[in-house]
Amino acid sequence: MSENAQTILKLGLPKGSLQESTFELFQRAGWRIRSTSRGYIPDIDDPEMEILLLRAQEMARYVEMGYLDAGLTGQDWVKESGADVHEVTTFKYAKAGFRPVRWVLAVPNESPIQSAKDLEGGLIATEVVNFTREYFKAQGVNVRVEFSWGATEVKPPHLADAIVELTETGNSLRANGLRIVETLMESTTAMIANKKAWEDPDKQRKIAQIQMLVQGALNAGGRVGIKLNIQQNGKAKVLDVLKDQGLHSPTVNQLSDPDWFAIDVIMEEKKVRDLIPVLKEAGAEGIVEYPLNKIIF
Repeated sequence: MSENAQTILKLGLPKGSLQESTFELFQRAGWRIRSTSRGYIPDIDDPEMEILLLRAQEMARYVEMGYLDAGLTGQDWVKESGADVHEVTTFKYAKAGFRPVRWVLAVPNESPIQSAKDLEGGLIATEVVNFTREYFKAQGVNVRVEFSWGATEVKPPHLADAIVELTETGNSLRANGLRIVETLMESTTAMIANKKAWEDPDKQRKIAQIQMLVQGALNAGGRVGIKLNIQQNGKAKVLDVLKDQGLHSPTVNQLSDPDWFAIDVIMEEKKVRDLIPVLKEAGAEGIVEYPLNKIIF
């Protein structure tokens, strides 16, 4: 924002299952968020931002109405609410990792149902009532859809013929004796903005800053940096070991001793445990592995 700007961005962050991973992500992006006695209004070390914690299901509606300038929520809840907001970007993370979550149609293992079309005249329990109705309407299948207040997995077969439920791994469904029939929608975290706020240059600039730094933190996920020293006679061998291992080609710098070089590379953390012994055998010394907070492409 401009030097004398008084504009403050009102940002909504998801309370609940995404809260912990979102706070951690913002910390790696450069912001410190602390919960307070007020609960839903945490402190953030940025005078240009105010944070409000809301359930992801409600976020898009409050952004649309202008109570919030921007917010992070699931693409699924934006679709379910029908809110008219600007989608700034998507961030590929969820409560348990970086994979998208899925809304799936599930039935008991013993059910004869094999597809959505087999549910003609059936009853479906779900939290995403509007989306589910639209999905079956598009399929030309007449069903009744009822809102589920929780414990959705236990409702079939006695209280519903099928459910449309959110899953990351499918483990909870399997544990409750259910099998997935179809995936209706994949969803990831979206950053959305109020359309009027998006037209404000100061607010748009702040939103773009958040977008860049949070995405940079996500880019760094699962990656580390490796530094090492190598003599001239082993340099070619070490570079051959590192070939195609890094994010880009390794950086090579000559040290004050002209016979020694420093090599720096960014790579996937899961490769490091197998690679370091190979680098050591190739003559590398002073091998250092260091964490990364952000990678800005």
